[in-house]
Amino acid sequence: MKFLLVFDFDHTIIDENSDTWIVKCAPERKLPNGLRNSYQPGQWTEYMGRVFVYLGDNGVKEDEMKRTMTTIPFTAGMIDLLGFIGENKELFDCIIVSDSNTVFIDWILKAADFHTVFDEVFTNPAAFSSTGYLTVQHFHAHHCAKCPKNLCKRKVLKEFLDKQLERGVSYTQIVYIGDGGNDLCPVMFLKKSDVVMPRQGYTLEKKISQLAQSLSPVQCSVLVWSSAIDIMSYLKLLIKE
Repeated sequence: MKFLLVFDFDHTIIDENSDTWIVKCAPERKLPNGLRNSYQPGQWTEYMGRVFVYLGDNGVKEDEMKRTMTTIPFTAGMIDLLGFIGENKELFDCIIVSDSNTVFIDWILKAADFHTVFDEVFTNPAAFSSTGYLTVQHFHAHHCAKCPKNLCKRKVLKEFLDKQLERGVSYTQIVYIGDGGNDLCPVMFLKKSDVVMPRQGYTLEKKISQLAQSLSPVQCSVLVWSSAIDIMSYLKLLIKE
């Protein structure tokens, strides 16, 4: 009996967007208008690439970025929840599927000593170049019209589950915890026996309730959370059963 917990990162594990938080490193803690307005829908990774070039051009170094990123607050109750999962790892496999990047997530989880809670992190690969600039790449290529071109979370989840099955691992239930519009695609893939936990007041919750109103609800159960303590209460019930 094993459960799979799938977490988004920004606005789910941390209470901010890691990509917009990095702007605190910029001169006067803001970006020039031309750069800010250069974002095009579905091309966030490219936009962040330009932001990282701007930071590098302005002499922002890796250690300063790291210091800034590790001040991001976790969402309410999240530290308790991750501690609880860490104590019950024999029951829970735990992955992150995020549109952030490997460098940011690694810094944040390691600084809080939570990196061992997660079995795998699926996010855009990032690294510092020889000149000290942070560079970020697309996670993968996919053919899903609903998702940003760098990441389809449904594809990630499906491939992970297939790989686990090959290893002889199947899950009693998948619990998907997220907040954003790009979390809807993998949620549509979940079965009746699974659970989605959308964060209250965020895009994912709104999209799920719009689907219910148009009489095409998601198959899985829906449990809304506002504090990660709500998630922990549900997981405690799960393992009691």
